[in-house]
Amino acid sequence: MYTVTNRILVKKGMGHKMAPAFTSGKALLNWGGFHKVEVNVCTQDEAHDEMNVMMYWDTLEQFEAWRASDDFKAAHSRGSEGSGGHGESPVISNRVVISEIVAVLA
Repeated sequence: MYTVTNRILVKKGMGHKMAPAFTSGKALLNWGGFHKVEVNVCTQDEAHDEMNVMMYWDTLEQFEAWRASDDFKAAHSRGSEGSGGHGESPVISNRVVISEIVAVLA
């Protein structure tokens, strides 16, 4: 199993406002190999919030198929997340990290 994590730095106070946008689309639920998406928000830094949007997939091929799909394009065409598509984007930077899950304690 793999995780695909989008680590996003956003303007202070925007993490909690933006988080629901990453779990509102239901198209992902129809994709084979998709398990879940989690959104974590860290507010410890005084300068910005950090969001970690983590998706769980059986294989990288299944994730790549979703990323090349019209569903992905539709999910990412909403304009600036959290700003309602108006004004300046609250996103400062982001980095996508793909990792294989190699150990679990549940």
